[in-house]
Amino acid sequence: MAAAAAAGSGTPREEDGPAGEAATSQPQAPTSAPGARLSRLPLARVKALVKADPDVTLAGQEAIFILARAAELFVETIAKDAYCCAQQGKRKTLQRRDLDNAIEAVDEFAFLEGTLD
Repeated sequence: MAAAAAAGSGTPREEDGPAGEAATSQPQAPTSAPGARLSRLPLARVKALVKADPDVTLAGQEAIFILARAAELFVETIAKDAYCCAQQGKRKTLQRRDLDNAIEAVDEFAFLEGTLD
């Protein structure tokens, strides 16, 4: 829990590694912006979504942060791929068909096939 408190404060925290040397393993907030957020998604909303799953009984704050960050990276990745599909159609505005094309074109998005129908 101390790592979560240090990560949330935006101050670097060094932890002793297995060999005793200091290593920074936690993501750090940019030092130029005091109070900068590590996650762009509201963690309270992510926690509410996690709690809505009946299979989840307990989720720690670090797990909520990791899920929020993973969701951000996922949205960023699929949006970039969909934008590439829009650019191929000589457009700058994303449309639903661009998301469909990105899902069909990228193997990692195969689990999403049929979800936008």
